Amino acid sequence: MTTTDHTSALRSVGLRVTAPRLATLAAVEAHPHSDAEAIAQAVRENLGTVSRQAVYDVLNALSDAELLRRVSVGGRSMRYEMHRHDNHHHLVCRSCGRLEDVPCAVGAAPCLIPHEDHGFSIEMADVVYRGTCSDCREREAATP
Repeated sequence: MTTTDHTSALRSVGLRVTAPRLATLAAVEAHPHSDAEAIAQAVRENLGTVSRQAVYDVLNALSDAELLRRVSVGGRSMRYEMHRHDNHHHLVCRSCGRLEDVPCAVGAAPCLIPHEDHGFSIEMADVVYRGTCSDCREREAATP
């Protein structure tokens, strides 16, 4: 996406176009699945002095507006990616933290229908598969 696309995206959800918002969108697009600290560092490299709290506030606003998607990787740790509204899922390695996209589990969104929906109209399933990636398994097998 270009700066013009990011500008249009911000305007389409009713958010003001600001340098920190544009820099945050660019950082997440360039480095999908980054955590807030890595994104803050990229924003600072782009803009100079920007507080960590300002970047966290921007990440929250962009996530709430569904321009970004939060991916929970365990505990309080979050990673961020562009929200493509494609209902894909994720694989997370318990050893190294590697995070990979995987297609929807079955068919079209929401992919997984619960046995009991309690009257909800289900729109999306957010699935995180956890395990050990091939690199970590090889390292573990090589360690005596």
